[in-house]
Amino acid sequence: MPRTAAGVDVEDLLVRVKNGADAELAEVAREVAALAEQGRLGEDDDEDGVLVPALLARLAAAGGAEARVRVMAALRRLARCVGCESKERLASIEALSSIVRSLSRDVDETREAIALLLDLSDIPQIRQRIGRIKGSIVMLVTLRNAHEPGTHDDAEKLLHMLSSNPQNVLLMAEAGYFRPLIHYLKEGSDMNKILMATAISKMFLSEPMKSSLGEDGAVEPLVEMFKSGNLEAKHSALGALLNLSSSLQNAEILINSGITGPLLQLLFSVTSVLMTLREPASAILAAIAQSERILLHKDVAPQMLSLLNLSSPVIQLHLLRALNSISGHTNAKRARAKIRQNGGVQLLLPFLTEKNIDIKIAALNFISNLSKDASQELAEQIRDTHLNIFVKIISSPTSGNEKAAAIGILSNLPVTDKKITELLTEANLLPLLISLLETNITAPLTPLRTSLLEGIAGVLIRFTVPWDKKLQSLAVGHGVVPCLVKLLSEGSIKAKSKAATSLAQLSQNSLALRKTKLPRWLCVAPSAETYCLVHNSQCTVKSTFCLVKAGAVSPLIQILEDDNREADGAVLEALATLMQDEIWENGSKVIEKTSGVHALLRIAEAGNSTSQEKAIWILERIFRLEAHRERYGEIAQALLIDLAQKGDPILKPMIGKILAHLELLQTQSSYF
Repeated sequence: MPRTAAGVDVEDLLVRVKNGADAELAEVAREVAALAEQGRLGEDDDEDGVLVPALLARLAAAGGAEARVRVMAALRRLARCVGCESKERLASIEALSSIVRSLSRDVDETREAIALLLDLSDIPQIRQRIGRIKGSIVMLVTLRNAHEPGTHDDAEKLLHMLSSNPQNVLLMAEAGYFRPLIHYLKEGSDMNKILMATAISKMFLSEPMKSSLGEDGAVEPLVEMFKSGNLEAKHSALGALLNLSSSLQNAEILINSGITGPLLQLLFSVTSVLMTLREPASAILAAIAQSERILLHKDVAPQMLSLLNLSSPVIQLHLLRALNSISGHTNAKRARAKIRQNGGVQLLLPFLTEKNIDIKIAALNFISNLSKDASQELAEQIRDTHLNIFVKIISSPTSGNEKAAAIGILSNLPVTDKKITELLTEANLLPLLISLLETNITAPLTPLRTSLLEGIAGVLIRFTVPWDKKLQSLAVGHGVVPCLVKLLSEGSIKAKSKAATSLAQLSQNSLALRKTKLPRWLCVAPSAETYCLVHNSQCTVKSTFCLVKAGAVSPLIQILEDDNREADGAVLEALATLMQDEIWENGSKVIEKTSGVHALLRIAEAGNSTSQEKAIWILERIFRLEAHRERYGEIAQALLIDLAQKGDPILKPMIGKILAHLELLQTQSSYF
């Protein structure tokens, strides 16, 4: 039975704890805490150990936050007064569960709950119990990450204490707190290192989680495990690194750690026990190849190339994806050249008939990348059979990725190769492309759709070359012009540029194709619908490939008004076809009417040197007309004078002509 000690009536306290309402419970708990703090209520005073269970029972059932806070404060003071055995009784699973539930409540209650758990956690058995309570680790990690004063530090201390148990460390990692796991990777036993690496390999990690692990130092010890560990350590390390390597940041860390050499060495190995490691090794190479830093390792691509025909399909696919990434980097021109020198294209062509569709697509993409800056070299190695394969891919109900890759290769072949053009025309590629273009031009924007449209726009340049009017007529007859005009508004900047090039090529022949002006004595007036002001004749898209009748002028001007400057050159070439010697006056009026003067002045100011030169050439012709000088002269003169003084010297003669039109310069000036 509880007794009275040192003037403390334990039985009275017990009755009040058990029976009091929340307000009374809070008051008696405050008294218990004060007595324990004063040393007047300890293990000897409550020799039957009934006060602590009573407080714990009320903690679980109390409805008010104030009462729970007071009870936990009392329990914390009592815990400091008792020995290990009594602490263990105090910290049963049920009791700890009640305390853990308070971690998710208001700030004062949370603060008191963490403090109580921290006081109890100096005993290993209690630490194990806390870790086994569902949600305890997650809540502690959440509190640590919240950085709230009064809870962050205690939560971190408690997590540190709980991290003595590897299972708790795994739970922390799953909740997104990786520091203890990384500590084990660096300084744990070999078995614990393998345990942590295996956990990382199986864990679902968001991109921020992967980056966090890399930043906090998880990659380097895993690389060391792979390099120097036993077979089990190598396997677990590779699994973990594979999971982390999809992060571009981690890919750079991996490359800097020197892992590429050992990975390739493993792929060349014929040791049977290491064979199971080759697939994850090749997958890691495919992942880290997405970082441009891979280009610093100049021998990596040739070595991968030599492994292609010696590997299983799974490894082949990873190697092809790695090589495709390497060859696709912005600064990979030398890498592509080296791959071609090592027979890369010839090695890849047999993959065009590969039954494994993923391998086939990867090979197609790789060939497409290799052909970016070596179109003539590619044309010399491509045979009629290969061209027929590409057309068959485009015409078959294959995947969009496969079509995009085949079209990409065709778009890189030289447009001057008449034999290729003839074969593709005979294979009816043109209507296939236009049908694909019509299907995809208004579809939702995706990377695949972008790739398809850019590739198709590139191939159409071949069918609109200005030296073959018959081929141009064939393309126009199949409906290429409306599609090209639509691309000016709907496509990526690359697709817009290529579409503008095709329209420029068509428009170059409009003047030669225009019909003779109707005789004055003809009684029937010319059709207003077909009469073209610029070409001063009856024009239609099909008969003269007219930009004006195609409705292309406005979207061309709009591209110049946008912020991206990549398509400027192609757009200006198209507009320049309206400014030829015989038609410049009417061409000027059409461009001016479409708000083109402001757009051209913008390019004159902000474009590259080639675009500036072309824009100023067009502006010089526009400013020959008095109406345009009156309307835009004042706006243009400051910009033109500044360009003449500070711009490329090659622009000065043409700017001088414009300034002379504006009567700001004598015709005989040295500007000419």
